[in-house]
Amino acid sequence: MKLYYLPGACSLSAHITLHEIGKGFAIEKVDGDTKRTESGADFMLINPNGYVPAITFDDDTTLFEAPAVLQYLADTNPDAKLAPEYGTLERARMQQYLNFTASEFHKSFVPFFSGTELSDEERERSVAKVGKRLDFIEQILSDGREYLLKSGFSVADTYTFIVAWWTGPTKISLQNWPFVKAYVDRISKRPSVIQAMTDEGLLS
Repeated sequence: MKLYYLPGACSLSAHITLHEIGKGFAIEKVDGDTKRTESGADFMLINPNGYVPAITFDDDTTLFEAPAVLQYLADTNPDAKLAPEYGTLERARMQQYLNFTASEFHKSFVPFFSGTELSDEERERSVAKVGKRLDFIEQILSDGREYLLKSGFSVADTYTFIVAWWTGPTKISLQNWPFVKAYVDRISKRPSVIQAMTDEGLLS
């Protein structure tokens, strides 16, 4: 199994998940501009959409889109307990949070990673949009739970954590969202997160 990644991108959620599972895998970095991999392969032939994460398996099949990759990894490695059982409300909650992060939270950061410097007005507007998504997560965590699901750490956390972590590189203070800040701090200490971030050159 090989994970194609861009350092610090949403593919880091799959990278963390693979370390949580504890089975062997390989990683290969993708250049976001040239769409070439470290080995020189054309990433567009691996994922025609041109973005990470993408995972290739031993039979050369490929899977992409973060929520799909994360759920597949969790479901095929049940001993890691990274997803609730099918048919339960907790399972639906996990999918709810994965969908929210993919369609709302993740996308709110797009202006910051567009490669174009934002004007003061554009930055203020973009920060406000991120803030609305943080409000939702803050409300979920405000009952004192450690993770998004009351049942414990799941692949929904690996994805939501990474996007919330982007507030650091984009210099968005979390002081107005203390539960989110504690959540990011807490998850950042997990061995799987430390290892994945080290592998990607995000930690020395």
